[in-house]
Amino acid sequence: MSVIDIPSPVETAAAWRGDRLMEGQDWIYRLSDTELAELEQLGERFIADDPDLRTVQAEDYPLVACAEAVGAWRREVDFGRGFLLVRGLRTQLYSDALSSAIYYVLGLHMGDPIRQNEMGDLIDHVYATSDKMMDDPTALSSKVRDKLVYHSDSSDIVALMCLRPAKAGGTSCLVSGAEIYNEILRRRPDLAGLLLEPFNWDWRRQDHNAPADTYSSPIVSVEQGVFSMYAGSLYIITAQDYPGVPKLSEDQLEVLRLFDEITYEPGMAIDMDFRPGDIQWLSNYAALHARTEFADYPEPQRKRHLLRLWLSSKTDRPLVPGFGKNGVVQHRVAPRDGKPEHPEGRFHVEIAAVPRLLG
Repeated sequence: MSVIDIPSPVETAAAWRGDRLMEGQDWIYRLSDTELAELEQLGERFIADDPDLRTVQAEDYPLVACAEAVGAWRREVDFGRGFLLVRGLRTQLYSDALSSAIYYVLGLHMGDPIRQNEMGDLIDHVYATSDKMMDDPTALSSKVRDKLVYHSDSSDIVALMCLRPAKAGGTSCLVSGAEIYNEILRRRPDLAGLLLEPFNWDWRRQDHNAPADTYSSPIVSVEQGVFSMYAGSLYIITAQDYPGVPKLSEDQLEVLRLFDEITYEPGMAIDMDFRPGDIQWLSNYAALHARTEFADYPEPQRKRHLLRLWLSSKTDRPLVPGFGKNGVVQHRVAPRDGKPEHPEGRFHVEIAAVPRLLG
């Protein structure tokens, strides 16, 4: 049993049930014609300017028509329910480079992009290049068609932009971390405190070029009354395969099982089918995300294709030291530990808009 003081139930907007949110659509923001025109103009200028993705700043591409909306999006993601779907971009009429440029400009105003792998990618792609399943330790979650279990990514904010949906499946599923915690607290308060203690996580499985096999983080952080969650039991379990990693206790295994059981209970999650041009903004501290298995079109240009950004938030969210992957992620200006840039680095939008054909 944990000796850590157990925080009270979370009663903010971040504690929600999917079945109740689905009764309305206030989690969807629809761009106006004026906002759309501004974003398309800025995207075209971004392509013409061809700035370095590592150093370009939000103030280089200021927003006027969209400024108020983007400010509201940031508040909703950081301090509200933790996610938002923005709809209305006409990606079916754009080149992938223009879509990427608009997306990156918005990302600069939502936060600061960070590197998503050791190659330095700032715009990454969810695009299946392999038939591997997730039980294969060499599978990369963004490169397969298999379902993904609920997890957190490695940034403050993760954003997904749909260029092309799947032939079938590929539903994006979100669940409230605070509501999962509240349920654990109701059912097994004797185990809830374990979530605030450090677990070992499989880093190598998430990035084959990672400089270490594992890193350490608790699942729950409560600092200055602010609740945050970082979860994904798959990577806690696979971390057990490395030499020297302490074995999980029976209580730790039990709380992980309960966590997953609650996560998948009917009514907990909200499901959304991406349309071309949709952007999902998500706080990794508020909600976990998953994906259903999908079927793809055979033609490469029709395959399911999402763009992904990882962002450091523009807010100073209080977190316990070493929470999530904050201690190991790379910010965009320089590679890790002063090493030279990876020879396959892609730091201009025209090339960054093209997915890497990795297995």
